[in-house]
Amino acid sequence: MTSRRLVLQGLSATALVPFSAKSQSFPTKPIRFVMPYAPGGSSEILARPIAQELSRTLGQSVFVDFKPGGGTTIGADFVAKSAPDGHTLVMMLSAHAINATLMPKLPYDTVKDFAPITIAATLPLVVVVPAQSPIKTFQDLIATARAQPGKLTFASAGPGNTSHLSVEYLKSRLGLDMIHVPYKGSGPAIIGLLGGEVNFMFDSLSSSLPQIKAGKFRALAMASARRSRILPDVPTVIESGVADFDVSVWYSILAAANTPPQIVQRLHSEFVRVLRTPDVKEKIESYGYDIVGSNPSEADAFIRSEIVRWAKVVRESGATVN
Repeated sequence: MTSRRLVLQGLSATALVPFSAKSQSFPTKPIRFVMPYAPGGSSEILARPIAQELSRTLGQSVFVDFKPGGGTTIGADFVAKSAPDGHTLVMMLSAHAINATLMPKLPYDTVKDFAPITIAATLPLVVVVPAQSPIKTFQDLIATARAQPGKLTFASAGPGNTSHLSVEYLKSRLGLDMIHVPYKGSGPAIIGLLGGEVNFMFDSLSSSLPQIKAGKFRALAMASARRSRILPDVPTVIESGVADFDVSVWYSILAAANTPPQIVQRLHSEFVRVLRTPDVKEKIESYGYDIVGSNPSEADAFIRSEIVRWAKVVRESGATVN
């Protein structure tokens, strides 16, 4: 996990570099910022303030364009086949790496058809149970799973989703037997957990935080390597006894392959500048995101490593999509 943490160290390791004359003339028209998800999710929470600030600093409109469906493949394919001029971008989450194995017949190549600009941010996963659950700690969860193999159930936002595969990763690491109950999105999964249909869930912090604050969910652990600023008293899975367990949702910004390097670098510098803007930074971090801002080569290496990492989990879990 060391290389993964180095890539995701954040803005302190990223320097702004001078622009070429070609990049200084960019952009020449509005920028389409594709979201391969439906409105209202964690990607929009991150994308909106970034797009607004970019519009101001670039002098061209940066508009968020929702293209959901196909497990993010519709939006991704649209950008992969767009003109490689930097005016069409996509925000891809961890599913981008997972889909490389989960969906063997993708209409694009996950690596070759995109030019990474940055990993903009990560969002921790939090392990939650209903407030009335007898499971009080993460250690209780593991002990219960060991004592009652095949009995504990966990919700996910859908097969192959990070909320699904993070538990499959845990099961593989510890040799546990727990039952997956997939839902059609994080919202329905949360409702199922609230209603006692399942025992626990690994969910993105921004989704479960309202229920945690309302006292309806108990947070057992953070799946990320570090504790969250938002929930500083909640230990990590690592602290709870599972070494090197580090799972967060990451948010990458990609352009089409063959976008000129000068344009890629200009976009990277502008995204980093926006992520450093106090108002944007404060708003994003208030939802539990950790700002990263890795450079293009770091982002490329990170995505490649995540494809390898999740391929093993997908294969071992037998996860499929209909």
